[in-house]
Amino acid sequence: MKALKNPATLIGLAAVGGIIFGVIVGPWADNLQFVGDIFIRLIQMAIVPLVMSSVIVATGSMTGSGMGKMASRTFGWMLGLSAVSAVVAWILSSIIKPGSGMTFSGELDPTLQSSATEATGWQDTLVDFVSTNIFSAMSTATMVPIIVFSLLFGLALNNYITRTGNRMVLDFLDQAQQIILTMIRLIMNIAPIGVFCLLASLTGKSGITVVTTALSYLGTTLIGVLIMAVFFVIVVTLKTRLNPMKLPRKLGEQTMIAVTTTSSAVTFPTVLRNAVEKVGISQRVANFTLSVGLTMGSYGAVLNYMIVVMFLAQAGNINLTLGQVLLGMGLAILLNMGTITVPGGFPVVAMFLATSLELPIEAVGLLIAVDWFAGIFRTFLNVNGDTVVAMLVANATDDIDREVYNETKTAVAEDINEEEFAEKFALADAAD
Repeated sequence: MKALKNPATLIGLAAVGGIIFGVIVGPWADNLQFVGDIFIRLIQMAIVPLVMSSVIVATGSMTGSGMGKMASRTFGWMLGLSAVSAVVAWILSSIIKPGSGMTFSGELDPTLQSSATEATGWQDTLVDFVSTNIFSAMSTATMVPIIVFSLLFGLALNNYITRTGNRMVLDFLDQAQQIILTMIRLIMNIAPIGVFCLLASLTGKSGITVVTTALSYLGTTLIGVLIMAVFFVIVVTLKTRLNPMKLPRKLGEQTMIAVTTTSSAVTFPTVLRNAVEKVGISQRVANFTLSVGLTMGSYGAVLNYMIVVMFLAQAGNINLTLGQVLLGMGLAILLNMGTITVPGGFPVVAMFLATSLELPIEAVGLLIAVDWFAGIFRTFLNVNGDTVVAMLVANATDDIDREVYNETKTAVAEDINEEEFAEKFALADAAD
């Protein structure tokens, strides 16, 4: 009975029920579409204020701590590996086409048709990143200009706080963000109902294709995760010259915790301990790099979110331009680099990406339904990718004890104060 109180379990059961109901009743299930649409609109309603408050608070709160060579190496590796994850996702999705099995009987909203038109010049694309009227951008949920405005506002706010010490505006926006997150949590209480109705309607129109499409989406994500895992091992072997055959055993414990809990936060203490005691990374490098990676090293999330972008485009029969693909990659990376973190879980992220790139949202319910499985893949890569980055950073300053790695010497990790990581734990779970 306790499992039935788990939101992911309830959503999973609702998804199965919706598919079965749609298969049984057929096209009549389309009458339930309006309930699913209400659920989607409730999420959409919160995206603009959530993104604005999140970006402004994150940027306005930045301090000068954590700079230096270790920080630059950490951020460099994280950005580089995140970019590789996004490219792998794009290539795989272009080959496998996980969303191509979906069909929609109705015409797409005319505003979405522009996504399939000829690309404008790169100069025009850059100009469109800046809105002449932020309220107009907010009213149409044009996300990139909103993000640009929020970043500039946050930087100006940061400068103002540094000069005056007055945090009133920052504290107000921080509280507003928490209220919006509470609103999203309330909305997510009806997620099982929304998912049931969305999938019932989708299955009534598309039939059992819904199931095969979901499996194709998950399969694409899994293949991408495996490719990136192999890539991580190759890179760390070439850079550190350590025996790669010993790595799986050293990462085994944290991998089991990651895939069974789908939580980077829960896994973090084990990751930190193993980095010092099994891999031989120095405590100072492990503390800094792994704590930063907890919220910024979400390589599995970047991979998965780029697949989501391609899936929605293919499901709506939209041919993304190169500019839109690059924008999708940029948003997927920024969502997980600590600046543009969108808490609230996968439904909010999926809607954010769809809204930002003007993609159809009809298939979002299907992605929400199978997100627990995608979350397993994301967390596996997020957790182990952080350890790889810590190894690469430590290797540059000879902060890996090779005797510990080769198991001829023992090391003991320091205990951590989990209360200090409470906020990062929450953000990491949002990425997972």
